[in-house]
Amino acid sequence: VSILKEKPLNANQLAKELSLDYKAIRHHIKVLEKNNMITKAGEKYGVTYFISTFLEVNMESFDEIVQKLEKSK
Repeated sequence: VSILKEKPLNANQLAKELSLDYKAIRHHIKVLEKNNMITKAGEKYGVTYFISTFLEVNMESFDEIVQKLEKSK
């Protein structure tokens, strides 16, 4: 999500950016879409993902949660 705050990317770009397997990225994308955290534009291989309006509105709360999770590590 933090990467998508900077710029929209497709699944391959996300996999490369995060050094993760494409299938793992696809799984997380599905979870994030289901929970209205990201949305997509385009179709098939041209699909680009970006943060949803819902997340933009609630970004402050999201950032607080991320900070708490990082502190608990």
